[in-house]
Amino acid sequence: MVSKKRKIGDGGPKYYAVRAGHTPGVYTNWEDCQEQITGFKGAQFKAYLDKTEAEMFVTGKSLPVAQKTGDKFYGVAVGRVPGVYETWDEASEQVVGVKGPKYKKFATRKEAEDFVKAGGNKVAAELTPTPKSTSNPLPKESKKSKVKEETSSYFKDEIDESSDSKPPVTKKIKTAPSQPVISHAGMKGDTLVVYTDGSSLGNGKKGAQAGVGVYFGEGDPRNVSEPLAGMPQTNQRAELTAVLRALQICEQVTPILIITDSNYSINCCTLWHTSWERNGWKTSTGGSVLNKDLVVDIRKLIEQRKAKNVATNFRWIKGHSNDKGNEAADRLAVAGARMAMR
Repeated sequence: MVSKKRKIGDGGPKYYAVRAGHTPGVYTNWEDCQEQITGFKGAQFKAYLDKTEAEMFVTGKSLPVAQKTGDKFYGVAVGRVPGVYETWDEASEQVVGVKGPKYKKFATRKEAEDFVKAGGNKVAAELTPTPKSTSNPLPKESKKSKVKEETSSYFKDEIDESSDSKPPVTKKIKTAPSQPVISHAGMKGDTLVVYTDGSSLGNGKKGAQAGVGVYFGEGDPRNVSEPLAGMPQTNQRAELTAVLRALQICEQVTPILIITDSNYSINCCTLWHTSWERNGWKTSTGGSVLNKDLVVDIRKLIEQRKAKNVATNFRWIKGHSNDKGNEAADRLAVAGARMAMR
């Protein structure tokens, strides 16, 4: 295992080990590694300077992830190599010199991991019933990640695609104290609130079966519960397909707010697509972008709505957080995956 004295930021090749992800293995660039862990619940990954050590981590032969209590854990959600670090020296290497980093110090590894998994999204803190960190934020934390306020928005903490905002940052909207918090699907003002989710039984393994869930409301005939079409049968494709189905079903004259627990889907549809399109749908290493077909179809619908001055908003929500709409979408997605196994 890499010694704490060794600097991941030093020159030389780096190896990104994914122990738990869509496709576990050792990757030589962060972008490929990120595709394997984004949207994967309970992802485990780490950067190494030595390939053998990276391979040991993947096979479970490295030192345990869990550390003794009483330590401080530094969660880096946006930086060179996002993850949980045990010392400020290690964490600082990932954020110093990075534009708009997101990082924070926590008393427990669990809090730090949740912060990283949520992409540093403040919405997670609002929706998660766990207590706040007992530690203060690290010094010099960037405040540049706040998205420009859109006066046309009705909801709090949404990502407004109509202005090409960049998720998964939190968007602060001035609202009256009496404004209700969204807890279920349906019409809110003139905006349709829809929950989407994807599920892959045996995700990342041979024979996996995935399903798509879209929840418009209790008993709504537009609700979707269906097997994922095509290959591969991954959770990421199911999540993106759910977003696509929601946009296909919703009338283009109706503003829509899509609530999902997939930061991967939000990033694909509102942020990453820009650089992918500019690079001819190639990653920084020249590889093909995964799930391009779905992202292209989603962007096409968003642009059609945008041309009509109709808003398409996204909002991240923590999965399995006792939210009625999210749980309903999850049940629909799981049921869809099971249909494919019959």
